Amino acid sequence: MDAVIDANILFAALIKESITIELLLNENLHAYAPEFLFEEFYAHKEEILKKTKRTQKEFEEIFAALKEIVTIIPAQEFEDYIKRAEQISPDKDDAQYFALALKLHNPIWSNDKKLKEQKIVIIHTTPELVKLQGI
Repeated sequence: MDAVIDANILFAALIKESITIELLLNENLHAYAPEFLFEEFYAHKEEILKKTKRTQKEFEEIFAALKEIVTIIPAQEFEDYIKRAEQISPDKDDAQYFALALKLHNPIWSNDKKLKEQKIVIIHTTPELVKLQGI
């Protein structure tokens, strides 16, 4: 299964060893993300370190591993879908995830319940993906 991941999934992966990491490492799940996601996380590294209680080295190692696991898609590859995404996304800040999902015809993996308020793009939570992947 292919899915576009949003920031809360990446954050969950950084916080601690969890089912999120297990899902990301599952060979049957292919994760995609807009390039801004990793840029944003790296820009907020210090805040994330405080919240996760990880060391700088741990953050760098996990961050590098996540960049290997997640396929990063440049914004210009899905820019034609931004206007449509802005119309359907319940949150303007999530339009890039929706645009990428529309381009790839993939669901979005997110634990943000607000994203399920629309009916165009399928949104899977972590527990839903656990069931779908049989983990």
